[in-house]
Amino acid sequence: MSSTSSPALLPRHIAIMLMMTVATMFAANHVSARLAFDNGTGLLLAVLMRSGVACLILLSLVILQKKRLWLPAGTWPWQLAVGLLITLQSVSLYSAVARLPVVIALLLVNTFPIQLALISWALGGPRPSLRSCLIMGTILIGLLVVLDIPSWVANADAMGPEWLAGIGFGLLAAFAFACALWVTEHRLSGVGSTLRSLLTMQTVFIAMIIGGFLGAIPGGMSLPDNSTGWIGLTLLALLYGSGFSILFIFVPRLDMARNAPVMNFEPVASLLIAYLVLGQMLSPSQLVGGAVVVGGIVVLSLSKGR
Repeated sequence: MSSTSSPALLPRHIAIMLMMTVATMFAANHVSARLAFDNGTGLLLAVLMRSGVACLILLSLVILQKKRLWLPAGTWPWQLAVGLLITLQSVSLYSAVARLPVVIALLLVNTFPIQLALISWALGGPRPSLRSCLIMGTILIGLLVVLDIPSWVANADAMGPEWLAGIGFGLLAAFAFACALWVTEHRLSGVGSTLRSLLTMQTVFIAMIIGGFLGAIPGGMSLPDNSTGWIGLTLLALLYGSGFSILFIFVPRLDMARNAPVMNFEPVASLLIAYLVLGQMLSPSQLVGGAVVVGGIVVLSLSKGR
């Protein structure tokens, strides 16, 4: 019965290539966002465009698949909570990207597996094993190297006032995403993925419109100053929407339990793209720290998969 209802998995090499392509598109989306921000684009407008394209794609999927727009009783407050958490995550992520080198912002956000493990433990889940704690400790050490904490402590003025705020926004984005994952797993497991994703993106879209009208962020709805800004804004929406669509459509055939760590290629891709497009480059020690972070996250993901 299960063999007829479950789609056939793609060959592993094709699945890995597809996931690396999606990870590269997400990385390019963040670089495009920085390009847009550097040329006058408002933060809320960027998130509004990204979520709007995603909404259109998901709505098309709902119509094509003839899904019912129905939530089980008692789940709508949790669905709203997930939407608001993803709103916070989106705004915080782009706030970090606007203040830090793109790869550092993504490495901060990719600490969400650590935060999710701690949140799950705090809310009655299993205590992280000693092995997991050692891996998480190694990730944090690598992150301290990437952030170049000694340089920041020695000369905080040279790093600029935005550096510390960027770190805070990156960690806040990871926390919001970890909370959204916990709620999704423990409170929304009975809601179909297409409907859940659509309602989440709709919440983000509506929240950005409300935030723009209320002036929640000064200049949040500012239009780009020049053609470069418009290119960045257009690309961030198209790249996110396309990558999201590919991942969403093919996820049942990608064997995510086995291949999910491949998505950690995103910071690596962002490092190369940010260097080519923005001229951003990390020091050799930061590169080593980044490799430790990515490697630790991959090992942690593999251990969870097993």
